[in-house]
Amino acid sequence: MKYNHQIPFCLRRITNIFMLVLVLIFFFGCEKKKDPEFHLRASLLVNESHTWFKAFEYFSEILEERTDGRIILDNYHSEQLAKEIEAIRLIRAGVIDMTTTGSPLSNWVEILTFCELPFLLRDSTDMRVLIESDIGKRMEQEMINQIGLRPLGQFPGGPRHLTSNKPIKHPDDLNGLIVRVPNVPSFVIAWEALGAKPTPMAFSEVFTSLQQGTVEAQENGFAIIKAAGFYEVQKYVNLTAHVVSWTYPVIGEKQFQAFPDDLKIIFLKAVEDMVKYEHKLFLESERQIQNHLENEGMTFIEVDKDAFGDAARASIYKSLSPEMQKVYNDILKLRE
Repeated sequence: MKYNHQIPFCLRRITNIFMLVLVLIFFFGCEKKKDPEFHLRASLLVNESHTWFKAFEYFSEILEERTDGRIILDNYHSEQLAKEIEAIRLIRAGVIDMTTTGSPLSNWVEILTFCELPFLLRDSTDMRVLIESDIGKRMEQEMINQIGLRPLGQFPGGPRHLTSNKPIKHPDDLNGLIVRVPNVPSFVIAWEALGAKPTPMAFSEVFTSLQQGTVEAQENGFAIIKAAGFYEVQKYVNLTAHVVSWTYPVIGEKQFQAFPDDLKIIFLKAVEDMVKYEHKLFLESERQIQNHLENEGMTFIEVDKDAFGDAARASIYKSLSPEMQKVYNDILKLRE
């Protein structure tokens, strides 16, 4: 009697169905992810530990999720793509899409100097009053109209202080000290008036320049002092609080207008959530950073703030055009 080695028809059918299911699972499971409609790139001057970069990373996550992958954002820290001024130019040229910036925009529109003008604002209350005033709204509109950048809220920078390797309590202590400043005219004018030798320099070059002695001091908020590791090459934080400032996260206006209406709505809502997220991180970090800097060996020096302000304000005011001098006076009236 011969044994039938043939597989029964019903079993073959089940096997074929099972194989078809496996093929379908493989096909759909390995299906290539759709390319995004918009692939954005952001150039940031701060490193990965800073709240601005963390906020952009959060923004990237929620933007991809909420648009179902139609918008993808890649973030590059520590000026990997471009230094700050160059990043602005690249956004305007459509090469990259986003960055954070503030007073360097005064190289294009003078009124933007007021978001970081030395010895103008006293505290965060003054800052918020200015941002929400007609002057603040004009600053943002001119960014769009004159520069082609759309501001997406504000990130607080905290007061800017001077770091150095000798204590600075009075302007007389500066005496030709070489101070790195951002490429902003009002910063150069202020530190010259105080007796220092201001040197404009890209942020990514500052640490090495301090280390090598090319520059002797720099000025920034606590968060950037910590994030950049300046405590490794500077001994003192001189509490000048000479600038109470903010920075704008921005996108190129042409890039924003290229979004369809539904994506614009999603994008702007994600922006709101990013700004709230960054502000939460900022408040948490400000309470911890001063202790961290002290633990790393930095000494905090109380300074004669009135002497600093009195030595610099007249030169700053004279450097402004007549129209901006009027705006300056209007800003002072806001806090009355």
